[in-house]
Amino acid sequence: MTKKETAQEIGKILDNLYTELPIPLDHKDPYTLLIAVLLSAQCTDKRVNMITPELFALADNPFDMAGQPVETVREIIRPCGLSAQKAKAIVKLSNILIEKYEGKVPAEMDLLEELPGVGHKTASVVMVQAFGKPAFPVDTHIHRLAYRWKLSTGKSVAKTEKDLKKVFPEDEWDRRHLQMIFFGREYCPARGHKPEECPICSKYGRKGMK
Repeated sequence: MTKKETAQEIGKILDNLYTELPIPLDHKDPYTLLIAVLLSAQCTDKRVNMITPELFALADNPFDMAGQPVETVREIIRPCGLSAQKAKAIVKLSNILIEKYEGKVPAEMDLLEELPGVGHKTASVVMVQAFGKPAFPVDTHIHRLAYRWKLSTGKSVAKTEKDLKKVFPEDEWDRRHLQMIFFGREYCPARGHKPEECPICSKYGRKGMK
């Protein structure tokens, strides 16, 4: 069975398991999504969703956020971790959005990646979830599962992204990205589940992996 054929069969299982795909991070527009995804680095989506209501009550747009003291932002987002770096990035990128883009979040990957605190994965999430443009964000769950399911070599997140884009059709990227996140959270061995209990690993997983 080729990787594309395996991916097709895995896709069928994912579609049966996850018919509804809510976006994990609460937001109301591209800007609030951008900030939420930035905060999610090394932090759970659940915790981010607990913190953003207070942050967005303070400022939910770049014009209001740009004028906030970094320390004020830092105190609110402290539970997310890396609060010093993230607070500086949030205030700085808000100023950049005003200066360069009239307060709007650019809908281009390379422009997003130029913003402070915005890496490739963050930019990919914004591209697909805010603007509906094809992207395949890869987080640790997806990186791990792609290797476990023999869809990628697992050498790097960048390589995993390229591999997954090859085996899944472009119009499935957004759906597969979310499904793999939900699947990883539910069946990942790191959370106490055994590979033989996994409806995909039991059929398509690498042998000998725990």
